[in-house]
Amino acid sequence: MHLQLLYFARLRDVFGLSSETLAFSGLTVADLVAHLHSRGGHWASELGHGKPFRIAVNHNVVPQTTPLKEGDEVAIFPPVTGG
Repeated sequence: MHLQLLYFARLRDVFGLSSETLAFSGLTVADLVAHLHSRGGHWASELGHGKPFRIAVNHNVVPQTTPLKEGDEVAIFPPVTGG
């Protein structure tokens, strides 16, 4: 399947890109995070266990158990605080 990935705030800066289209063979958001983590370097450090980030699929914040399907838009972003 193909997913449209979007990166925001600190993650966009660290990864050096705001979006990408990814050919992906996993099933869930957790599989996607593991795939991105396996890229190593900044990907592993920013998406590692205990690091704060959120995932939205098609504009809805979801748990990592959420299944993915062809054409989903997946946004990955750090937690947002108001002021």
